[in-house]
Amino acid sequence: MKIAIVGFGRMGKQIMQLAKDEGHEIVAVVDPWSPSPLVTGLDLASGALSNKADVIIDFSNPASVEEHINYYAREGIPAVIGTTGWYDRLPEVEAFLSAYPECSLIYSSNFSVGVALYRQVVAYAAKLFGNLGTYDVSLHESHHMEKKDSPSGTALLLGQTLLDNFKGKDSLVTERLDRKREQGEIHVSSTRGGWDPGTHTVTFDSPFDTVELIHRARTREGFAKGALVAAEWIIEKKGLYTLDDLVASLVEENTTE
Repeated sequence: MKIAIVGFGRMGKQIMQLAKDEGHEIVAVVDPWSPSPLVTGLDLASGALSNKADVIIDFSNPASVEEHINYYAREGIPAVIGTTGWYDRLPEVEAFLSAYPECSLIYSSNFSVGVALYRQVVAYAAKLFGNLGTYDVSLHESHHMEKKDSPSGTALLLGQTLLDNFKGKDSLVTERLDRKREQGEIHVSSTRGGWDPGTHTVTFDSPFDTVELIHRARTREGFAKGALVAAEWIIEKKGLYTLDDLVASLVEENTTE
């Protein structure tokens, strides 16, 4: 594949290295803030992406991601969107994309295939524990000291999964609690420190025992690998997809072989 990278932070650099290792070609790197000499353009227009790339992998800034997505749709460039912190604007994005049915876009707060499978396990467990009536549920995530958002996009996605499946829960609380937590709330807590690439822990707790489901990322390479798998997959698709769609496709493909 000929790949353009938009956003050249830690993830962008990891994706570049892994893509080269796998024999892909990096044809453009766009980032308005990175001092790296590998950057070929400060914005999408100067990067001339439509003339070079088979697919774009975007791990940029939530403030500009809506503009980026609209650009990819208008230009007809398949894109993988790994940027987080913009899902409150998803309805507006979907409304814009409805005018471009030929667009090819896949987005996720976390492109680890393991996280996608973990979320399915969490959904199933939440139904089991939520229906018993004796268990409560909470969610904690930790990341490295340089992560810019809190809680993580993955934690919010897991939190919504719990809301959808754990009986009696109707809202997430992500801020510091200086009060009693309400029965229908799920507290999502966060820690920032060190070099942790990402740990998410869902806890089901009763007066008698505790059950924890943990996903612990070892390196960012798993996220980069998932983004490259998504890039190969989205080139052949039309429409707006999530990582769940990709994982479902992979599971079905491997099940029928």
